[in-house]
Amino acid sequence: MALFQPSRSSAISAAAPQAGRGKASGYEAIRASRDFWTIRRRFGSFVRPVCTLFIVWYFLFVIIAVFAPGFMRVRVSGDVNVGLCFGLLEFASTFAIAAAYRHWARRRLDPLADRLRHRLEGHRGQ
Repeated sequence: MALFQPSRSSAISAAAPQAGRGKASGYEAIRASRDFWTIRRRFGSFVRPVCTLFIVWYFLFVIIAVFAPGFMRVRVSGDVNVGLCFGLLEFASTFAIAAAYRHWARRRLDPLADRLRHRLEGHRGQ
């Protein structure tokens, strides 16, 4: 969890006194909702492992380039060497992660986010 993001329990306890003074704003109600925290949990369950794997993959590329430059110079085909292939695979993996996230988010996050948005828009109309 990020350093400056309050936990679910502190968000609920922070919203409770404000709700006691009168109506809580739509944003406070959404933040205290179960769907909001489900979205955050699901988002983290995708982002943390994927970012970890990508950073490990990136540093593997850098470490091999620094400590095994001879390996990176090995020709694969014509003027294409292992280092160039690693570099191109970095770009390919970035695009693959973006495409995978887009597909995953449409299935796992968007339905909940739509429900929250509709709830917030309904709250504003009152």
